[in-house]
Amino acid sequence: MVLNYLILRMMTKIYFCGSVRGGRELASSYRKIIRILEESAEVLTEHLGDDEAVSGKDALLSDREIHERDLEWLKEADLVVAEVTVPSLGVGYEIGRAVELGKPVLCLYREREGKRLSAMIAGSPHVEVIQYDEIDYLNKQLKEFIVRNAPGRTS
Repeated sequence: MVLNYLILRMMTKIYFCGSVRGGRELASSYRKIIRILEESAEVLTEHLGDDEAVSGKDALLSDREIHERDLEWLKEADLVVAEVTVPSLGVGYEIGRAVELGKPVLCLYREREGKRLSAMIAGSPHVEVIQYDEIDYLNKQLKEFIVRNAPGRTS
């Protein structure tokens, strides 16, 4: 059992996405979600949980370089997890590309007064959505998503 878990952890790569230029108010939530994901998989975009890494690392790159780097990570990933509470054109683009590439996509959303999740996300048959209030609630759901969609999964 432990060996299977370790193999799953080594094999599975996750592309995590959350708002960068659209607003960083949930950066601390991104950090917590990434930590949960890292317990079961490799997160290719772990820097999104760190404001310094985002502003420092990405400031050195052109928009084209960021696009190409992120697209390569997206292609390399087995799964995509997106925090979509803060609307972001980039995250929407990444989700669309992930669906186009046939990647399993999980979107996480906190309901906010006067705000609704885009129908293009909520209504997509290719996107799983979990609405949550507390990060702790996501622990089990994230791990189940990974196990259910991990590469090499049998059954």
